[in-house]
Amino acid sequence: MSTLEKSLTIIELLAAKPGGLSVSTIAQQVNQPASGVHRTLNELIRLGYVRQVQDQGDYALTMKLAALGVGFLGRTGVGDVAQPILDRLAQTSGELIRLSVIDGDDLIWVAVAQGATGGLRYDPGQEQGVVVHLASSAGGQAWLASMSDEEALERVSRQGLAKTGKPSGPGAPRTITELLEILAETRKRGYAVSVNSYIVGMAAMAMPVLSNGQVISCLSIAGPAVRMTPERMEELAPHLARAAEEIGIAASGSRYFPGLHKRA
Repeated sequence: MSTLEKSLTIIELLAAKPGGLSVSTIAQQVNQPASGVHRTLNELIRLGYVRQVQDQGDYALTMKLAALGVGFLGRTGVGDVAQPILDRLAQTSGELIRLSVIDGDDLIWVAVAQGATGGLRYDPGQEQGVVVHLASSAGGQAWLASMSDEEALERVSRQGLAKTGKPSGPGAPRTITELLEILAETRKRGYAVSVNSYIVGMAAMAMPVLSNGQVISCLSIAGPAVRMTPERMEELAPHLARAAEEIGIAASGSRYFPGLHKRA
């Protein structure tokens, strides 16, 4: 493992643990010697990416990396292109709207709009910039359904059928057969449906966004399962499709959507 790979592995681990971790815990989690981890952390501290929470205490990321990511996303113009459309869909649906973009082999949440103004609502908080778990999320299933079964299974095998960390809900597919059945239903229905899958108590629907004939992102509506019933999703489907089409048209004139520039 190269020095760069070791550093990035530690950064990715600390990104999931904002409260910080001890050297021994980091070493165990990344399968590296504690002495090497300590040297890497000291170098990351020198560069401003890591801080020690207390003297002789845990190590945590600084805001430098987050600021770089937010700044990069702001300069890409993705929000400028999509945010007004997301806001309109949020107002129409009264639920949470999320846009994820394709970046290489990953689907990443990059923009959000909250339509629920009170009462019971789904608000994931810090999921912008998070890589979407494909098999258990509506957005992931929408993207997988746009591919052949072979390509979909290849992507799922790289990421894993089950989520790491926080477990999926009882509605998530447990076997490849269940996943393929979900993808077939999604293609027939025209949009993905996920209930008690990514998170217990939450339901979502999603469609891929196409630009110039290729899928570049996915758009979803999510909310409490008691409110996002099949009937309600059917009512919202035309609004979701219209918003996805608008984003696709807007993106065609933008160089900032990663999926527009992938090699054939």
